[in-house]
Amino acid sequence: MIYGYARVSSTGQDLAQQLAQLGAAGCTKIYQEKVSGGTAERPQLKRAIGALDAGDVLMVTSTDRLARNTRDLLNILHAVKEAGAGFRSIAEPMVDTTSQFVEVIIAVLGVAASYERHRITERTAAGRVQAKARGVKFGRRAALTPHQQAEALQRLAAGDTQRTVAALSWGQSGHDISAFEEVTPHANR
Repeated sequence: MIYGYARVSSTGQDLAQQLAQLGAAGCTKIYQEKVSGGTAERPQLKRAIGALDAGDVLMVTSTDRLARNTRDLLNILHAVKEAGAGFRSIAEPMVDTTSQFVEVIIAVLGVAASYERHRITERTAAGRVQAKARGVKFGRRAALTPHQQAEALQRLAAGDTQRTVAALSWGQSGHDISAFEEVTPHANR
């Protein structure tokens, strides 16, 4: 039996492309999850490996969907081998555990994936620094517009309670007003 394993790193990402590729490659059962590859707890991967019997194959669209570093990749492949099963990657057809050179190939691919992840992290951090230098704000939008902020400060300075200010039909909670009040300097108080 050919089992597939599909993974994306976050709930905002879509598994459809991986599922289509695995189905087209002949996978009869596909285990799927939305969890970071850097996370050790991947229950669906554990189930997929647990389902393997001698002669079965575990297939992925790419080795980076299975593991993020060489050690993790080699540990997973060892577990697949212990079950008497094989492993294949659609994107890297040379990664087929029936080959005598598979461990060398997999180690090289794992190092490449680890290096790429490191480079992505570096590029993301550099991009964030550049964006901050350009004045880009990160995080959620402010709960209040500048006009609402000014009015809220005036009302708070005049003695209105946070609850009263929040009830001004802005659709904000007392917590939003409290959080705004905590981070805003009060020259009028």
